[in-house]
Amino acid sequence: MYDVPDQTGKLAVVTGANSGTGKEAAKRLAAAGARVVLAVRTPAKGEAARAEILAAYPGAQLEVRRIDLADLASVQEFGEQLTADEPHLDLLVNNAGVMNPPDRMVTKDGFELQFGSNYLGPFALTVRLLPLLLAAPAPRVATMASGAANFGRIHFDDLQWERRYRSVAAYSQSKLADLMLSNQLARLSTEHGWGLLSVAAHPGYTNTNLQTTGPSLGRDRTPLATRLMLLAPLPSQGVEIGTEPLLFAAADPAAEHGKYYGPSGRFGLVGPTALAKQPKAALDAETSARLWTVSEGLTGVALPSILRK
Repeated sequence: MYDVPDQTGKLAVVTGANSGTGKEAAKRLAAAGARVVLAVRTPAKGEAARAEILAAYPGAQLEVRRIDLADLASVQEFGEQLTADEPHLDLLVNNAGVMNPPDRMVTKDGFELQFGSNYLGPFALTVRLLPLLLAAPAPRVATMASGAANFGRIHFDDLQWERRYRSVAAYSQSKLADLMLSNQLARLSTEHGWGLLSVAAHPGYTNTNLQTTGPSLGRDRTPLATRLMLLAPLPSQGVEIGTEPLLFAAADPAAEHGKYYGPSGRFGLVGPTALAKQPKAALDAETSARLWTVSEGLTGVALPSILRK
């Protein structure tokens, strides 16, 4: 198992920390000495995760704070409260997400649910927290993408899938956007001399509730297609190993700025962490910059003028 480097004295925010890779990341960062904010939509679930982590690591420093990435007002409130309470933030882990709801659903702000929750919410959170991150001595943002990004395309003419909703394609777009967010943030940090490290990761095929929760939204039971997919003989791994690319991106001194990490085993679905090949679309700097600008317009959240100098 990957040994997370010493995180003593660091403050980390992990979104979606009540389950799956988010909870595992929060647990292991806390075990390594970080003070961890479990940023969750449902505080009761966050408290349950906190209790579980404390049972394993009684000395863990954990705090539960509410954020709903599908609600930009909630993102703003979270950012403002954290900024008021803390002098700096060392690490932001953009982990939370939703996968393949069968029907088109929207966020509180009217965005298609996957694009809004998986990308626009994390985009707004990252930009809002940038001043707090840049107050830290060695700030870092780790963003969870997905192998689905390889099949994604940014549909600027229909980002919200209003014409013809396709759940898998919408998910792939949202995860490609996450990877482009990480890459564009890396470019901006380099261009402006921020000293912020931006790194992306993907978990391969890791067994979490992500595969069943999203496809069941709005339905009484998990769709047949999803149940059949889960029965397919694909290589898979547990959350302990599946979280390790994200932990490497978040905490390892060897993680490279602007790079992408994932499993190195069969089909890139399982195995030890290694550099992952990025889809060509994610490396398109012009398109990534365009997506950033469009996202500022959609969310109403832009870089503070002082950071543009």
